[in-house]
Amino acid sequence: MESPERFAALPDYAFPRLRALLEGVDPGDSEPVEMTIGDPRHAPPAFVAKVVAEHAAAFRSYPPNDGAPALLEACARWLGRRYDRRADPATEIMALNGTREGLFNACLALCPERKNGARPFVLTPNPFYQVYAAAALAVGAEPRFVNAGADTGHLPDFAALDAATLNRTAVVYVCSPANPQGAVASLDWWSALLRLAERHDFLVFADECYAEIYRGAPPVGVLEAVRATGADPERVVAFHSLSKRSSLAGLRSGFAVSGPKTIAAMKRLRAYAGAPLPLPLQMAAAAAWDDEVHVEANRALYAAKFQDAAEAFADVPEVAIPEAGFFLWLPVPGAEGGEAAALRLWRDAGVKVLPGAYLARDTPAGNPGHDYVRAALVADPANTARGLRRLRRTLYR
Repeated sequence: MESPERFAALPDYAFPRLRALLEGVDPGDSEPVEMTIGDPRHAPPAFVAKVVAEHAAAFRSYPPNDGAPALLEACARWLGRRYDRRADPATEIMALNGTREGLFNACLALCPERKNGARPFVLTPNPFYQVYAAAALAVGAEPRFVNAGADTGHLPDFAALDAATLNRTAVVYVCSPANPQGAVASLDWWSALLRLAERHDFLVFADECYAEIYRGAPPVGVLEAVRATGADPERVVAFHSLSKRSSLAGLRSGFAVSGPKTIAAMKRLRAYAGAPLPLPLQMAAAAAWDDEVHVEANRALYAAKFQDAAEAFADVPEVAIPEAGFFLWLPVPGAEGGEAAALRLWRDAGVKVLPGAYLARDTPAGNPGHDYVRAALVADPANTARGLRRLRRTLYR
């Protein structure tokens, strides 16, 4: 039996590529600083362990596949507070085992096999979260990578695509605040995309897992644009997570919100292929969605580190401090490129960052991550400040 070739187009994941790049190279400092992985390091809310312990007896039972009522209701309350979206917890919200599961399975459940008589396109921003492309390939669609560089405000310009491409498009993935650039889609940007979706009949999957990590005003969400434009809510699926909001990446709790028909289609797939969160963890997630105090404290910690970044790079006009998220998307001076710069930063300064090209794909217009490195500001303040100083000194001599 031959092995399937459907995923042959997927390159190695970014972190194995980084390990291969740095293999055998000693760090240039006795105290290396890790700034690659977007894995939150702030303390999670203290009440989580208590809630899990209180409901520990429920580990003996199979959990509700679509989410316990208490969790779904907590998600609905949060949507009401954050976006003024009064979602029906029973029909418009589905609990997820992390948003990665939802972003992948939504394509399986909702992407048609054909669009206007042809293999459909799934559009993703470039750079992007690699799950988007894997989901497209899993359903037999063709992923199309739409560059999101400085010239487009680090958001993809889908409207610039030709009509033939848009007419074959079945799904568009969007991440706002964007990973890795931290760019935030405005209400006008979201509204224009929704009008484009109506005109060309495609779905919008909005990955908003960084929506609660911001400086200044809260980022606009796609659900606000749905309300403002009167777009069909069945056409949009928004994904949210506790991983960044509450520093609970290991809890694996997220949810999807859309219209009842769309959520019903996703639930049908999940009935057969889902991996529901254990009930004690669902109860802990419900408590986390209902609490804002720990979120504000978490956001303040990131804001302080980004203030340090603003000061560290104050004399480097090429560096833009993003509005949201917890990454710096740093342009590499000259023609060195991000991969060579990442190697040099590790060898000379003991700072580990991710080459931007590892998060993007080559296109006819080039790889938009080629001349960047991504640095995550997730470590404690002292290590983050140390890393920022070394980045400034080594990258921008």
